[in-house]
Amino acid sequence: MMDMLSVPERTGAGALTRRDVGRVVTLAGWVHRRRDHGNLIFIDLRDRSGLCQIVVRPEESAEAHAAARDVRGEYVLSITGDVVGREEANVNPNLPTGEIEVVARRLEVLNKSEVPPFPLDEQDVTASEDLRLKYRYLDLRRRPLLRSLTLRHRIAMETRRYLDEQGYLELETPMLTRSTPEGARDYVVPSRVHPGSIYALPQSPQLFKQIFMIAGFEKYFQIARCFRDEDLRADRQPEFTQLDLEMSFVDREDVIALITGLITRLWKQVLNIDIPSIPRMKYQE
Repeated sequence: MMDMLSVPERTGAGALTRRDVGRVVTLAGWVHRRRDHGNLIFIDLRDRSGLCQIVVRPEESAEAHAAARDVRGEYVLSITGDVVGREEANVNPNLPTGEIEVVARRLEVLNKSEVPPFPLDEQDVTASEDLRLKYRYLDLRRRPLLRSLTLRHRIAMETRRYLDEQGYLELETPMLTRSTPEGARDYVVPSRVHPGSIYALPQSPQLFKQIFMIAGFEKYFQIARCFRDEDLRADRQPEFTQLDLEMSFVDREDVIALITGLITRLWKQVLNIDIPSIPRMKYQE
């Protein structure tokens, strides 16, 4: 029975380190791998924060051990147990949680899973892109895609912090608007309340941005969604995101200095790479 003084703390599977040894924790996530050695069952539990090795022994909990025998890949589990340090020979230097493991006191199957149509525990998947898109919710569980989406998030957040420090406001403009005669074709949206009329999705919200400028918002930005009804090309989507910057009363040097500072900041804060300077090329070059 769980010690009443050892109230389990809910935490991320990839957040535990040797400093957490002695804690009683509750983890919830997906089964990345399972290894059955008879009396000893190992489960690599995965959530967005990373992986943690779970050890299930019958002497710790016969119920947890019996439940673990039926567990398979991608089952969703809730596990409560003790954080213990691994023996030196068993430390996994490739994992942030490689110095610890959680000895299960309780194991609950929250959801079972069928066998996935392609392996999710490998870096490179040989499945076709069509199959991966059909099961997009499974493909997004893979670590390479998680890393890409996390990188995109960090870039967006650092961009907002940098531009806020430079005195820029983040302003939104409408998505549904009147079609304007610009370069690319607009996507159109029929109106229910005005039969026979349509809205257009903006290629980029240029007219609204100009209204802001005329109104006196001389420094602002958008991380804007853009829609263009064009033929698809390599790496071009029908909708995409771009950073829009609007500024009044500036010259060329102001624009170059702002963007240089942004690029330098992103590489340092997101990738921890120092860019001492960005070379400038003349038009003739």
